[in-house]
Amino acid sequence: MLEKSDKILIAGAHGMVGSALVACLQAGGFHHLLTPPHAELDYTDQLSVRHFLEKHQPQIVIIAAAKVGGIWANMHYPAEFIYTNMMIGSNLIHESHRAGISRLLYLGSTCIYPRDAPQPIPEEALLTGPLEKTNEAYALAKIACIKMCQFYRAQYGRSYICAMPTNLYGPHDNYHPENSHVIPGMLRRFHEAKLNNAPSVPIWGTGHARREFLYVEDLASAVLHLLQRYDAQDPINIGSLDEVTIRDLAIEIAKTVGYSGEITHDLSKPDGTPRKKTDISRILSLGWKPTTSLPIGLAKTYQDFLRTF
Repeated sequence: MLEKSDKILIAGAHGMVGSALVACLQAGGFHHLLTPPHAELDYTDQLSVRHFLEKHQPQIVIIAAAKVGGIWANMHYPAEFIYTNMMIGSNLIHESHRAGISRLLYLGSTCIYPRDAPQPIPEEALLTGPLEKTNEAYALAKIACIKMCQFYRAQYGRSYICAMPTNLYGPHDNYHPENSHVIPGMLRRFHEAKLNNAPSVPIWGTGHARREFLYVEDLASAVLHLLQRYDAQDPINIGSLDEVTIRDLAIEIAKTVGYSGEITHDLSKPDGTPRKKTDISRILSLGWKPTTSLPIGLAKTYQDFLRTF
């Protein structure tokens, strides 16, 4: 169980996920939060991580820090994705153990599962087949850190758990025109098309690929729920109750933005994994479920985009 007096380090506190975690924890009465910005603490620097943990001695570490991006970024910068994410995870896991911190939650991603995993994807599918090539580097880094948590639990008795969120979106996302994920990238493109009166907006691939999307505030509530109710070595999925094709997502985003032009398809670009729906029966059995619908989440995210555009 969590105690309101617990000192909690949120690694990556100023990103999309971290910001939602901070807000959720504060709303729950947790005010002893450590939220160092990147300028103060670089998680790829092992000695810096060591000195920070020794000095501040949190009771709990939440690893939300990561180098993330969409298909384009993952395909063009695989070395940066595998190196940065392995260093962040391994430094925080090992140095937390070294500092005597017994509780840690590592946030992975459902991209850890094989490209052709059964649908919906159960946690047991991990390492049962080849990965999706377009984000293989990121997935391998995440898998290594999941196994690291399991090994430190097995060898040292640490209460280190791993949660696997599905595709996330929400306020404080990265709206970069090339390096963003699908929802923030589409929000930007459709918004710019509306401003420029563009007759059409192309989307990658056939539009047939199916995805689920989880609003980041729902993820934050799931993390708090798991810290209070889950302590096992197996990863646990965090997802939504619905899924949508990429084309239907584009239609919903166009509606959110107020764009009335045509949606076309760039068939020279990949679809990625044909379908990626997670089995969330395990976390549902613990009493958690998502509460934000896609239209409501998109509307809130678009308002955040407008504040930053």
